[in-house]
Amino acid sequence: MEMEPIQLRFKDDGKIPNSPLPLLIYKNVFSEEKADADFITQHFADRNWTNSWNNGVYDYHHYHSNTHEVMGIYSGYATLQFGGEDGEKITLEEGDAVAIPAGVGHKKIEASYDFGVIGAYPDGMEYDILKGEESERPKADENISKVPLPEMDPIYGKMEGLISLWREKK
Repeated sequence: MEMEPIQLRFKDDGKIPNSPLPLLIYKNVFSEEKADADFITQHFADRNWTNSWNNGVYDYHHYHSNTHEVMGIYSGYATLQFGGEDGEKITLEEGDAVAIPAGVGHKKIEASYDFGVIGAYPDGMEYDILKGEESERPKADENISKVPLPEMDPIYGKMEGLISLWREKK
């Protein structure tokens, strides 16, 4: 059995819809010798999380209404806020990953000069970027309700992690 990820839940705050599905934080899942951008990109792709990017995290609250997202940290660290203005600030470090359910807000608060992150989406979904504006709802809520559960956990594959944890909550 793989190490179970840390689970955090966020309620709709009126702007950011968030999700009944837990955000999952996987601590130190990429060992130092493997924690580079190419390795993490391929690791995600092998589990059908593609359409990857290698960049930073936006410094404003945003969420995706049409897909879940995974991020893997390959260098440095960043403090991200999840769940909107009243959400939780979490520091992610090299080797960590986070699976973000559709609708869960996220924002970069600060990052080290060498912060490196890979993001990807189940089945290579194209993602939207919503900012919690009133005009986005209820269409965003409708989109979120239609996002399917991924077939594979981006870290562990078929049976572990979000596969079992998210199916329990759906």
